[in-house]
Amino acid sequence: MPDLPRLRSLITGFQLSAAVNVAADLGLSDLLAPGPRTVSDLAAATSTHEDTLRRLLHALSTIGIYDERPDDAYANTDLGAGLRSDLPGSLRPLARTVNAAAHWSAWGHLGHSVRTGENAFEALHGVDVWTHRLRHPAENEIFNDNMASLTSTVAEAVAAAYDFGGLASVVDVGGGQGALLAAVLGRYPHLTGTVFDLPQAVAAEPPSDGLAPRWSAVSGSFFEEVPGADAYLVKSILHDWPDDRCVDILRTLRRGLHDHGVVLLVETVLGRPGHERTAAFSDLNMLVMPGGRERTKEEYAALLAAAGLVLTGVVDTDSRMSVIEARATDR
Repeated sequence: MPDLPRLRSLITGFQLSAAVNVAADLGLSDLLAPGPRTVSDLAAATSTHEDTLRRLLHALSTIGIYDERPDDAYANTDLGAGLRSDLPGSLRPLARTVNAAAHWSAWGHLGHSVRTGENAFEALHGVDVWTHRLRHPAENEIFNDNMASLTSTVAEAVAAAYDFGGLASVVDVGGGQGALLAAVLGRYPHLTGTVFDLPQAVAAEPPSDGLAPRWSAVSGSFFEEVPGADAYLVKSILHDWPDDRCVDILRTLRRGLHDHGVVLLVETVLGRPGHERTAAFSDLNMLVMPGGRERTKEEYAALLAAAGLVLTGVVDTDSRMSVIEARATDR
């Protein structure tokens, strides 16, 4: 017999996501960080309708986000605390990103992508996701916070897994707030580093004052030119793009690469044991949102070869991400 209750929970899973996302948008876990508060108090602090907020909090308590108290008060649980803004690797920016109307509606257009192969977001909204975010600065700021938070959960794992000892300079391509670069520079004090991204995304200052002497920031497009370096860190960039654009990016990197340098793609690799579900749904997200895809090791090797690079190794990290190392074929 089919497991109908489990199937029902999967079908209605969007309701759980919507409730969690509203809690994140209201900042409820931040408000509950000092301790339990009444619904009346929370409603006043969030300018919300008291009875409706009570219904939301009760629903969230049934899935373990908050703890419902007998005095009409609620408290954070360990799960709900993951939405606190001050938590390293906080998932609040992710929940707020997903809660954006354009994001929700694009996922509702998934069937169009499956039928046609087209990117759902652009087919629905008439512009790609990058143009949309540029036109909506508030959404773009939340997205940048999300990228920084997600990167912080894997940055130390990447810095620990790959040996940067033989390199002198690193450019974090599409590095945004520079969380990955900061982790690498922190572990390897001989390195100098540059974070490189679009003007609306790049962080001018390092997250730590101690890194300032070895830190620089440059804005630009990785389709045109990148600063020269011994190594390019390229985290979660290629999965955003279709194959032809990936080759364009890789060719730009190859032109700037110093002799004997390396390109280090930090990506989720399809087929890695233990991460199949995360990778598969990330693949669908790439289809719906930016129009890219997750790839296998062999597919990355083919992209690299088309750009004059050869895959020389794959290093798995303690996170879901792997480091794909490549070098120029003629150097």
